[in-house]
Amino acid sequence: MGEIVTFAANGGTSSGYLARPGGGSGKGVIVIQEWWGLNDNIKGIADRFAAEGFVALAPDVYNGKVTTEPDEAGKLLMALNIPETEKTLRGAITHLKELTGGPVGTVGFCMGGALSLFAACKADGDVGACVDFYGGHPAVTYDWDGLTAPVLGIWAEHDDFVNPNVPRYEQELSARGKQYEFITYPGTSHAFFNDEHADVYNPAAAADAWQKTLAHYRAHL
Repeated sequence: MGEIVTFAANGGTSSGYLARPGGGSGKGVIVIQEWWGLNDNIKGIADRFAAEGFVALAPDVYNGKVTTEPDEAGKLLMALNIPETEKTLRGAITHLKELTGGPVGTVGFCMGGALSLFAACKADGDVGACVDFYGGHPAVTYDWDGLTAPVLGIWAEHDDFVNPNVPRYEQELSARGKQYEFITYPGTSHAFFNDEHADVYNPAAAADAWQKTLAHYRAHL
C-alpha cells in the first residue's frame, strides 16, 4: 500500500515509509519504530492507519538498519543520536504537515513511544495529538513546557522497563495543566501490541488500544 519517500532533514535528506488512504488525502500521523528498526511490522501499522483514512509516515530513524536480534536492537537503541533523531522527526513532521495541510499526530511503540512524546514536546504546535505506547529510552528527556498536544499514554501492567517513569510523567503533565489520558491494560506485558511476538502479544488489549488511538486522533486532529 505504501512507498519509500525522502524528505528534508539534518541538512540533507532522510527516508521513511509513506502510506496513503484510498482517497489519497487525510489527516497525518507519524508512526515511530520500535528498537527493531523500520521493519514490516511498523510499515504494516502505517498501512492500517491508511486503511482508516489517515496519511501515515514512518520515518527511518536507524537509516536502513533493521534487526530481529534483541542484543543488536539494544545496541542500536543505545547508539541512537538523540539530537540528530530530533531533526529527522522534525523533518518528517514538516513533510507530513505540508502533505496534509494541518497539524499531525505522532505515535510510537517502545523506543518509538518515547520518541513520539519527545517529538510532540519539540513540535512548536505542529503536533496536534500524541500517542505513546509504553515508551522508554534512557537518553530521551522531555520538554514538558513545550508540549501542546493532548497525550494518550498506553501502558502494560507488567513492564519494569517503563512503568517506574509513569508516575513522574503524570506529575509533570498535571503540574502544567496538560491534557492527557493514561490507560494501563491489566495482564499485559511490554510490547503487547506487537503481533509478531507471540510471547507478549495480547489481541484483546491491542484491539482496544488501536480503537482508542483512532478515537484520539479523530477527536484532536
